[in-house]
This record gives sequence, C-alpha cells and structure tokens, in this order.
Amino acid sequence: MNGNSAIAEAAIRAGCQCYFGYPITPQNELTEYMATHLSRRKGCTFIQAESEVSAINMVHGASLVGVRVMTSSSSPGISLKQEGISYLAACELPAVIVNMSRGGPGLGSIAASQSDYFQATRGGGHGDYRTIVLAPSSVQELADITHRAFDLADKYRIPVIILGDGMLGQMMEPIEFKHEAPTELPIRSGALRGAKGRPSKVIKTLTSNPAELEEINWSLYRRYQLIKKEETSYETFLVEDAKLIVVAFGIAARIARGAIKNARTNGLKVGLLRPITLWPFPSTKVEELANETKNFLVFEMNMGQMIEDVQLALQGKGEVSFYGRPGGVIPTPSEVFRVVSRLYYQKGLK
Repeated sequence: MNGNSAIAEAAIRAGCQCYFGYPITPQNELTEYMATHLSRRKGCTFIQAESEVSAINMVHGASLVGVRVMTSSSSPGISLKQEGISYLAACELPAVIVNMSRGGPGLGSIAASQSDYFQATRGGGHGDYRTIVLAPSSVQELADITHRAFDLADKYRIPVIILGDGMLGQMMEPIEFKHEAPTELPIRSGALRGAKGRPSKVIKTLTSNPAELEEINWSLYRRYQLIKKEETSYETFLVEDAKLIVVAFGIAARIARGAIKNARTNGLKVGLLRPITLWPFPSTKVEELANETKNFLVFEMNMGQMIEDVQLALQGKGEVSFYGRPGGVIPTPSEVFRVVSRLYYQKGLK
C-alpha cells in the first residue's frame, strides 16, 4: 500500500468519523481514499472543502461536537490552516492533521522535503500553544502512528500533527493493520451535543480579560509539561558503542540507517537516534547520549531546522555537525556515508 492510503485506512480503523480536505500534491491519494472508503463506517462524513481554510474550520466544528476528525494537506496548504490550528489549541479540541511536506518556501515543488519542521514544532500559528508532532519513517509506522495520533488527541484534547513527506506518502510497502475501532465510539465529555437537561455551554477563544487569558495559557502549559513527561518517544540504532551519533527523523532516518550499516561494515562506530515525537523532542535522551560521545551529526532534508533542538538539548556538552539537502533533493545512503566517513576521520575518531 502507498503511505497516503495507509494513513487513510488506519484513520478509518481508528474511528475517524469526519474528514475534510482539499486536494494538493503529494497527498492526494489520502483524500481520494477517504472519499471512497470512509462511508463504510456508519454515520461518517467526507467533504472536499472549497479551500484549506474551510477544511480546518470544518474540523473545528466537528471536533466541537465530539467526533474523531482528520484533515490532511501538504506544506503551503498547512500554512493556510495555521489560524484554525491555533483556534483548535485554544479551545482544547482534539484533531489529527497530516502534512505530507514538500519543497518550499512558497509553492516550491512537489518533491519530498522536511522543510516544515519549524512550522510543526513551533506551533505555526499565533499565540502560546503546542501541537504533538509525530514523525513516522515507514508505511507501517504511518499506519501505527495514525492510530496513536487519534488516541493522543483525545487524551490531551490537543491537535496532533503527523509530519511525513512526499516520499513516504508515495512509496509502497507491505503493511499490517493492527487496530480496529468499535462501531460506536463513546461521546467525548464536554462535547456540544445539545443542552437538554443542563445549562448552555459556550466554547470560545476570545476574552477581553488578560488575567483570564493568562490562566488559560498557564493551564495549557501545564498540560504540555505532562505531555513532555509521558509521551516523548524515539528509536536508537547501534548507539551503545558509537563514537559518532547521527540524529535524523522520518525518511531521512531511513536513509541514514543505510549509511550507518555501510559505516559499520567499514569499521566505523556510528549510531542513530531517531526522534519519533518531534514535539516533545527527546532532549533527555540526547543529553544522556552525550555522556558516551561528544560527536553528533544532524542529517535533515532541509537547510537545518532540527539541529537547533539538538543543540539546545546538548547545552554545549557535545559538538554538532550538520548535513542537509533542501528543496526536495533526496540524498542517497552512499552520499550520507561519505559525509559520515569524512567527519569521522576529521574528528580523529578512527
């Protein structure tokens, strides 16, 4: 199955009841799959909105009434959704937002890129808020993470972003679906489903009282701290004796893994740290690895964005080098191996 279709099928099996989207390459297969298959679940709704702005506000409305809801797009389309994502965060509404990113800035290209790391992990819209950001690296993980995204969104009442790229969305791999939601999902507490038998309830983002807004922001902050404590996830590969550790996420981590296998064959002790949650970022693990080695190479398919989080995590306790290819250029494992090998010898690690 291709990655886009895998996300869509996993979302249906996770109990997604509403999907609102607008076509954009390279994630159109996801929208097409939802249009074809979402109706097999009772009471589900698919709408191709007239714009990305309309789609995210439809998501807002569906989340208000307590259903599991998803939208998807690619880079410039996600930019148009940012105001709506900020509103979702302010109203403490769960939603799953998929970004199969492409080259930018501007319309850029439809080639695979990791250029939206800043946008995803720094909020993207206005105000003090965060979104959980999940970064899969295979088609199987796209499906598994989609199910996790819906659970996290409901658990913490927060928008969750799945950050993929055009390559992950288009590539085809064997897949096993491990989850199936019940036919009838429980209604989320706090949902607006009519006021019969209770006072009317209003969910809003506007307040003219700065003290009230301050307390809302601090309340969100406390939840974000809990998410950092409970939900940070990552994968390591051959780090136990590594003298040089590559930090990479998503499809770049797949490429880096091939380079590291080649390095090991050539006697170079290189390992990999792959953040799965980009926010919260696995800062504690980076700091822990710095007790064993002081040499890190951040590899991204952009001009250097995650490198800032690695540097913040190390707090000066290690040396960080960077290698990246922006604009949708996809490096090969052989290319990354040459970079790793050169750095390994320059640092005198051999």
